[in-house]
Amino acid sequence: MVEIQKSTPDIDQQTSPSPPRLLSEIAYERIKDAIRDADFEPGQHLSETQLSKLLGISRTPVREAIHQLAQEGLLQIIPGRAVTVASLSIKEVFNAVHVRTILEPEVVRLAAASISPEEVEKLFGVLQEMEAGLDDEDRTAWAKADSQFHEILSAACPNKLLGDMAIQVRNRVSYLASDNQTSQKRMLACTQEHRQVVEAIAAGDQQAAEQAMRDHIDLLRQSFFRRLTHS
Repeated sequence: MVEIQKSTPDIDQQTSPSPPRLLSEIAYERIKDAIRDADFEPGQHLSETQLSKLLGISRTPVREAIHQLAQEGLLQIIPGRAVTVASLSIKEVFNAVHVRTILEPEVVRLAAASISPEEVEKLFGVLQEMEAGLDDEDRTAWAKADSQFHEILSAACPNKLLGDMAIQVRNRVSYLASDNQTSQKRMLACTQEHRQVVEAIAAGDQQAAEQAMRDHIDLLRQSFFRRLTHS
């Protein structure tokens, strides 16, 4: 049974000066994380009641989160109120990868010019977590670190809209990078490709960072092509 961290009073009613987060935002993030980390698989049927119980959040904010995730293409709402995790066709997968090819090199180029030393340190830390996940043969840990890597890069992009769009498109196909059909060899190569991006950023080389990300996504596209077309 899938386990998602339930909402707690400490989260729902923060004591910090920042305003309390809406329950719909909490539900959105936790469902999205479950999809991203492959706790929910493509084509899997979900329901408001099921998610409400798993999250410990009432159905109304869960419903709002479902509609937002459907707008982003991560869930599909079927007439009759059935909800499934989006299962993309081969064409849809490659369309998403094509968009990533356009967006993410530019995200990295812009981020390389403005990223803080603290963010660079976080990127190197996440790379270590990816390598540890590989050593432990822990795909879930590796996938979480992989997602954090891209989230840090997108957050460092001074064009917030561009960064947000890049993450939304990536999330549609992120499960393909670490599911059971992905070889350990490919995950190792992916980690090394990420390191090339970070080292270029750390050196302040925008052009090299942009090219490293473009090369990474092209190799990802080739990997997906071999898998999905069995060639």
